[in-house]
Amino acid sequence: MAISFGNFYNTGDRVQLGGIKGDVIDIGTLRTTMMEIGQWVDADLYIGRIVKVANSFVFKEAVFNYSRDFPFLWDEISVPAKYGCDYRLSRTIFKKVLTDLTGDYSTQAKNSWTELIHQYRVDPTELDPRVFLVANDNRMEFTLRYIVDYKKRRVTKDLLFTRILEEIESTNGRVALASATFHLVEAPELKITLVESAKGDRA
Repeated sequence: MAISFGNFYNTGDRVQLGGIKGDVIDIGTLRTTMMEIGQWVDADLYIGRIVKVANSFVFKEAVFNYSRDFPFLWDEISVPAKYGCDYRLSRTIFKKVLTDLTGDYSTQAKNSWTELIHQYRVDPTELDPRVFLVANDNRMEFTLRYIVDYKKRRVTKDLLFTRILEEIESTNGRVALASATFHLVEAPELKITLVESAKGDRA
C-alpha cells in the first residue's frame, strides 16, 4: 500500500532501492524485482542479474527514482588541452559539439522542468549545454556539462568523445589534447673534500 499510494515507483521506473540500482520489472506484495545495472559494468547498463529487494526498504532508506518526474540527468566529461593551443577555438568547438548532440535533450528537459516548478518548490535552472575552463599547473581542463536521457549516458559520452576527437584533428594543431607531464629534477652534485691531519692521516 505504501508503494502504491506513496508514489515511490512503478514498473518500468529506474530506481535505487536498498543499495541496488536497476529497472523495476515487477512489484510484489513483499518484494520488488529489478533488472540490475552498474556494479562491475562501468556505466548504467544491464549486467544480466535479476534482484529481489524487500519492499520494507522504502521505510528504511532513501528511494532514488531516475525516471518519474524528471527523466533526465546532468552529466559531465573532462577534456584536457595543452597550454599554447587556441583555448577560444577549443571552447567554440566543444560548445558546438554539445549543442549538436545534446541540444534536443535540453529542449525536452526544459518542458519537464517547467512541470517540476509547478509541482514542487524548485527554482529555474540552467539546462543548456555549458563549457567551463580551469587552468592548472600542467594543462587547461575543459569541463563539458550537459543534460542527457537517464538511459543514454554511456552512448552519449561515446558520441561526444568521438565527435570531439574528429573536430580536434581538423584544427591542424590549433587545438591539442594534453597528457600527464612529469618534470625530472637532476640530483645535486655531491662533493667530498679530504683533509690531511698533522700525522698525515686523511679525515
